[in-house]
Amino acid sequence: MVKIAIDAMGGDFGPEPIVMGCIRALKKKSFEPILVGKKSEILPLLPIRYKGKILIVEADDVISMDEAATEAIKRKESTIYKAIELVKNGEAQGVVSAGHSGATMALATLRLGRLKGVSRPALVTLMPTKTGRRSIVLDVGANVDSKPEHLVEFAVMGGCYAEDLLKIKNPSIGLLANGEEDSKGNEVTKAAFKMLKGYKGFKGNVEGSDIFNGSCDVITCDGFVGNLVLKASEGVASTISFLIKEYIRQSPVAITGALLMRKVFKLLKKQIDYAEIGGAPLIGIKGCVIVSHGKSNAVAIENAIYQAISYVDTGVNEHIISRLEKLKEKES
Repeated sequence: MVKIAIDAMGGDFGPEPIVMGCIRALKKKSFEPILVGKKSEILPLLPIRYKGKILIVEADDVISMDEAATEAIKRKESTIYKAIELVKNGEAQGVVSAGHSGATMALATLRLGRLKGVSRPALVTLMPTKTGRRSIVLDVGANVDSKPEHLVEFAVMGGCYAEDLLKIKNPSIGLLANGEEDSKGNEVTKAAFKMLKGYKGFKGNVEGSDIFNGSCDVITCDGFVGNLVLKASEGVASTISFLIKEYIRQSPVAITGALLMRKVFKLLKKQIDYAEIGGAPLIGIKGCVIVSHGKSNAVAIENAIYQAISYVDTGVNEHIISRLEKLKEKES
């Protein structure tokens, strides 16, 4: 049975939504959760019937959001350090954390190490599209500066993720640029384009709009650009939701229409709500680490746990190692 270590103290709202998310997941999935945090705060939140099903690992120290990510390497008694160590020692297969994302990524990379053939791990996010199927964007924040070879690795890893986790056969892969023409892009993307040309599924350059129109399954970019795309998308989604509510509030006619369209609004919210995805996998490291939003509620943590279980069960890491080996053999 898959064992998932969960940072119980890292989120913005303390342990309650994290513990509740864990319980929600236990009701639907068979796995062994390990909550890492303060027992004195976690135990009162657990219903009696779940106290025997959840292991608690004591950890008093919490890396706060305003601290430097490098602090985490020294803080061996912190919740995220201990959660990562559980995977390193083989006591768990995956980690879920809504805590300091920089600390989580730094510890995962340094303590767990990278997969064979991976120079840089990447953070993956899933975006809604017009087709109803989500597109995969990476890297969205693990690396600020990337070299062409890193973008190639991101493309390969994203393709494996699409095949194994989203069950997409022969996923299309695009390189995010400022135009679809082969000549578009900066020096890094132009070099990556040449390296990816001829790779199975590679369709060339894609534009920002292609992330949402369903024309491409995997979009690869450096972490600086990817993070801007992610944050801008979250801002647009939040603004659209706000404007819809405002228009409905101001217009009696709109209120009547809104009641009829309640199901539509519910489906829209499900598409754009980060809680429905759960978190972003840090792909390319040994083991499994899911980085969740600091404001994660119980639903987000529940879905992050499902993500971790699926990641471990599919064996995507082995697929990545194999695919990168074949690519490097072909290049040599």
